[in-house]
Amino acid sequence: MGKGDRAKSARDKIREQQAADRVREQRRRVITYVAVGVVALGAVGAGMWYNTSRSRSEEAGASLAPTTVQTDGTAAMAKDGVTVPVLDIYEDFQCPACKELERVSGPTFKNLAAEGLAKVVYHPITIFSQEPTKSNSVRAGAAARCVSDGKQWVAFHDILYKNQPSETVEGFTVDQLVDWGEEAGVTTPGFESCVTSQKHAQAQLDYSKKVDDEQKLQGTPTVKLNGQIIDNNVAFTPRELRDAVTEAAK
Repeated sequence: MGKGDRAKSARDKIREQQAADRVREQRRRVITYVAVGVVALGAVGAGMWYNTSRSRSEEAGASLAPTTVQTDGTAAMAKDGVTVPVLDIYEDFQCPACKELERVSGPTFKNLAAEGLAKVVYHPITIFSQEPTKSNSVRAGAAARCVSDGKQWVAFHDILYKNQPSETVEGFTVDQLVDWGEEAGVTTPGFESCVTSQKHAQAQLDYSKKVDDEQKLQGTPTVKLNGQIIDNNVAFTPRELRDAVTEAAK
């Protein structure tokens, strides 16, 4: 091999080596990008899991804390001797946001009371002034006042939300309310006539006005912890709601 051939061969080897180096570098970059992507996706996934776990509804326990239906139409749920902290839930059976709160955080309210961590007080009120929502709300609230047994009241309460009518149509008819009372196992004497006559309709309106005058609510649902409004971001996030009540119970 001549001198010129040897020089050409050396140059070819250098070019081949450089090409091989470029291929290795490209492979290294691809592996790095994939690894970074996997880490990033893992971080996003972890964040999504964390947020989802905090907003996931709890499973309601097998038993309820004792519930007392009070003369003003409210219902207090608490284990014996538990008086604080107090969770006040101002709600309207016709309010879609209240239905969503019940779906998302209703089991947490019940569990907190059953665990002795809080006294939970339900305040069914009527906030609507337009029809048909106002009359729908009044009929439902008045019907709930016809239930004297606490456990049956809670069952009826839950069924009302399950069957909440649209805001644009007449609903919560007295016939439906009577049927749902039967479904809830209501045994209060005179329940049917109490519902059909709307015996407590005026009391429902009077209590709603009293709450409006005293509490100055901006709407429903409103949840208060020891008299202080809980931000809806907390009220609608079961884990944060539980954390807030647990902290208040210390």
